[in-house]
Amino acid sequence: MGDMGEDRQPGAAFRPLVAFDFDGTLTWKDSFLAFLAWRAGRGAYLAGLAALAPAVAAYLVDRDRGRLKAAAAHRFLAGASRAELERDAQCVAADHGRPLLRPDAARAWRRWQGGGARAVIVTASPETIVAPIARALGADLLIGTRLAFDAQDRATGGLDGANCRGPEKVRRLREAFGDDVRLEAAYGDTDGDREMLALAKERGMRVFNGKGGRKNL
Repeated sequence: MGDMGEDRQPGAAFRPLVAFDFDGTLTWKDSFLAFLAWRAGRGAYLAGLAALAPAVAAYLVDRDRGRLKAAAAHRFLAGASRAELERDAQCVAADHGRPLLRPDAARAWRRWQGGGARAVIVTASPETIVAPIARALGADLLIGTRLAFDAQDRATGGLDGANCRGPEKVRRLREAFGDDVRLEAAYGDTDGDREMLALAKERGMRVFNGKGGRKNL
C-alpha cells in the first residue's frame, strides 16, 4: 500500500485524514515526466517522446491515460531493476525535489501535519518515483500507480493494476482506510481528482499556484 505504511479508520485516537494529489497540486509540473527526462538525458528523452507519437495519437482517440503511461514506462523503463529505479528516484528527489513543490501547497501540508492530521498523497504518478519525496514530506501513506516488475524484479514496462486516477483514487483510499473512509480535506487540480474530493469535508480544487525555488527537501 505504497511506501509509507498502512493505517485504518477508526484508530485508537482519531486523527483527521487529509489527501493531496501530487502532480499539479503539491508540485507545479509532472513528476513522472521530470523523472524520465532526468534519467534518459535530453537527447534520448526527446527521441523517446518522438517514438511515443503513435501512443499519443491513440490517446487522443481513446483518452486512456493508463495506456499512455504504460507506453511511456515501456519506452523508458523496461528492463530497469527496482533497485536502480529507487536509487534514481532518490537522486531526483535530492537534487530537484524542492523546486518541484509549490510553496503554498507545502505550507498547507505542514499546517495539516502540525494539527495532527494524517497527510496522504494520492497520485497517478508511479509510487516508486514519488516515494522519496513522500518520505521527505513525512507522508503517512503514499497511494499511487504501481509499476509492474517481473520475477527478477525488473520493470516490465507495464503497470501493476489500474492507473491511480478518478474512481481508482477512491477505490485505493477505501482499500487502505475502509469503505466508510471520510476525508477532512482533499486537494487536487484535474477532473481525475473530483471523485476523491467528493469524499472530503473541505474540497480544494486548484487552490495552489506557487512554484518552488529551493533545491533540497
